[in-house]
Amino acid sequence: MDKVELGSQTAKNGFKNEDFAVATFNAWETNELARAWLLAMGYNLNEIEFVKAQKIKGQFKADIQVSISVQIKLKSLVDIQNIQVKLVSNPRGFNQIDKRWLKSYNEIWQIPQHIYELLALFTGELPPRQGSKNKKRMFVDEFSDSEQNEFLKWFKDNQAMILCDILKGRGQFASEWFLVILRISGDVVKWVLKPINEVINFYNGEVCVSKQGSIKFGKITIQRKGGDGGRDTAKMLQFKINPCLLFDI
Repeated sequence: MDKVELGSQTAKNGFKNEDFAVATFNAWETNELARAWLLAMGYNLNEIEFVKAQKIKGQFKADIQVSISVQIKLKSLVDIQNIQVKLVSNPRGFNQIDKRWLKSYNEIWQIPQHIYELLALFTGELPPRQGSKNKKRMFVDEFSDSEQNEFLKWFKDNQAMILCDILKGRGQFASEWFLVILRISGDVVKWVLKPINEVINFYNGEVCVSKQGSIKFGKITIQRKGGDGGRDTAKMLQFKINPCLLFDI
């Protein structure tokens, strides 16, 4: 399987992940996993009247939306919860949490021109400078010391905004919960369901240049997408995490 086919398969697996979570929630009356998820979200199972989960269509941070009807003292309330789902088969694997063209990030972050140009060199949208070790792009450690300092300072100064956008998102379908499921040979081995703000705080941390010349953004890696059989989409900027790190908190 080449990298283009692998990317297509990854997208298809994403839909399978959502289908699995939706089907599990909708079987909440008899499904012990769904009941455990609802307890983790703070619900009293005896007060729940119904649960209805569905996939969210479009490019949003949340993958599924769960409607939960709760009856308390003869009053029925319906909670709407947006959940981001990461179903993984390798506890040491990495998962893409955000990927866009630089111009799309610029629309929401208003990136200063000199930082944008450095990012364009990093992703390969601009050709690398003479002497670069790669013909397609530059690495952060190839920038001058002053450029590296400015580059990292911008990420540090805007860290809270960036973390919120890549993990939670904005608007009606912003993610409120983050569900990670470790599933091996079809069996759920481990899972964790956390409020999104707790997840943001967990992945926060030091901003620095990695040994590979990319950016370590707390527990997140910022890198050029690469791959894609040499297509232009390889020049997109992407953010990657290991979702299974959340099992440790």
